[in-house]
Amino acid sequence: MAREVWAQGDAYEAYVGRWSRRVAAPFVRWLDVPAGRRWLDVGCGTGALSATVLTLTEPAEVTGVDPSTGFLAAAHAQVADPRVSFLAGDARALPLPAARYDVVVSGLALNFVPAPEVAAAELARVAAPGAVVAAYVWDYAEGMELMRHFWDAAVALDPDGAEHHEGRRFPICRPGPLRALWSDAGLRGASVEAIDIPTVFTGFADYWEPFLGGQGAAPAYAMSLGEERRAALRDLLRDRLPANPDGTIALTARAWAVRGNAT
Repeated sequence: MAREVWAQGDAYEAYVGRWSRRVAAPFVRWLDVPAGRRWLDVGCGTGALSATVLTLTEPAEVTGVDPSTGFLAAAHAQVADPRVSFLAGDARALPLPAARYDVVVSGLALNFVPAPEVAAAELARVAAPGAVVAAYVWDYAEGMELMRHFWDAAVALDPDGAEHHEGRRFPICRPGPLRALWSDAGLRGASVEAIDIPTVFTGFADYWEPFLGGQGAAPAYAMSLGEERRAALRDLLRDRLPANPDGTIALTARAWAVRGNAT
């Protein structure tokens, strides 16, 4: 299997980080949290969700936790605010006290945790009584079109490539499993909403070149191919993607968001 890497902030931004920033805003607005609250961002990555929280909610503080030192370095560089702190940590064993935060969130990260049910229990543990606990993940199986088109083409050329497809690998990234994950963690009133954002590429190069950065499952798979097979995948994608007359490629990215309240 191609080795999946999540370490280089710049490559991640080019691939999916730029779209992660766009989905963060409707997610934060959906939570509708008053100003002055203490936020925890688990799996903060390069800081997209933390930065959005700062912009939209006027929090008292934001703490971001992520296992990748490379992503944390990018977060420190991109989010300069005295209310924010970033630290290394595992979502399955957060280095934080219980019942500390008014809002506990996680953006596009829980599916990568080997035991998401353990992570969900940790989110509930660090949440203060009545706190909002919420997360969102990409709809890899259907609605995250930039990845779905890639994998449809990859599997057409190499059926064995299906084992790398996030839609198969991450069964929690659907409404039912997400709602059950929250309920099983003891969170009250679990509900799920779809968040759709446009992902418009200026041309095929804008779509294709981030896959050469090696960050994430699809780019890791692309870079595991020999030059001839990678070129065949590139050409098939160029033929299949729905390009407009001006060369732009307009796709949609869907995330599933779940929320509940700590007891």
